[in-house]
Amino acid sequence: MCKNPAMTAHRVAVLALDDVVAFDLGMAPQLLGAARNGDGDRLYDVLVCTPGGAPVRAAAGFAVLADHGLELLERADTVIVPGIYDERTLRDGWVAPEVRAALLAAAARGVRIMSICSGAFVLGACGLLDGRPATTHWFYAEQFRRLFPTVALDPDVLFVDDGDVLTSAGVASGIDLCLHVIRTDHGSEIANQAARRCVVPSWRAGGQSQFMPRSASGVGSPALGASTAGAQAWALERLDTPLDLRSLAEQARMSVRTFTRRFREETGLSPARWIAMQRVEHARLLLETTDLPIDVVARHSGFGTGAALG
Repeated sequence: MCKNPAMTAHRVAVLALDDVVAFDLGMAPQLLGAARNGDGDRLYDVLVCTPGGAPVRAAAGFAVLADHGLELLERADTVIVPGIYDERTLRDGWVAPEVRAALLAAAARGVRIMSICSGAFVLGACGLLDGRPATTHWFYAEQFRRLFPTVALDPDVLFVDDGDVLTSAGVASGIDLCLHVIRTDHGSEIANQAARRCVVPSWRAGGQSQFMPRSASGVGSPALGASTAGAQAWALERLDTPLDLRSLAEQARMSVRTFTRRFREETGLSPARWIAMQRVEHARLLLETTDLPIDVVARHSGFGTGAALG
């Protein structure tokens, strides 16, 4: 665990329930487990628990054998509820009484509580989202609103940070939420290092749109191999230079019109807004990890002057 005996890692309890989504379940141990300090110490101690410490079914067709029961929540600093496909929860808002009691007790202690994808139904069923902003997978939005009408649901974002309660949308948005938590707890450099260890994008804004399918009259998905990823990588190496739409489109070997449409399909953002977000993130990283004057940071990040960055 920790090389430094004086250091205590932040304990995270991942609560696996029946029909847990396997990808969601493995996400937090992988991402948070990749967060290390300069000495190589893990910053999070991520443990999995189940009701009674009993095996639970994974939606992928295998059993999950955890090392801990619900008592782990009594010692946790953060609790994460992965997505589940249990029809009783998704259809009726049902949660086992012992699970409800354990989550409510953790919340009363001020523990940070997070959900991934349909895990928001568990938090909603416990009343932990009443009157709060939250999100879940867009596919479940209508059902979620029916069950939990007092929740301020926003199904068009990747994640919502409401302080001590955080929720994320479907599947890979849980990665974004975990990296957001690392960034909030320990800064951009450690979050970016964790992302590199796991070979995932280091940052997507929580307010970025979920990638909901378009109607039949809308634009379809881009053709296989026709992606703006290369242009994005090219732009990230040149944030300190002017980046115009035509140059980006040329990198993707597309017309400006096609590039703009496909870029929005792939990122949920316009090219201009995406570039602005990348420049802000690069400036934040430089401010946190270097002693460069603000005017130099601004130039390296493409803002020109410190006044523009401010």
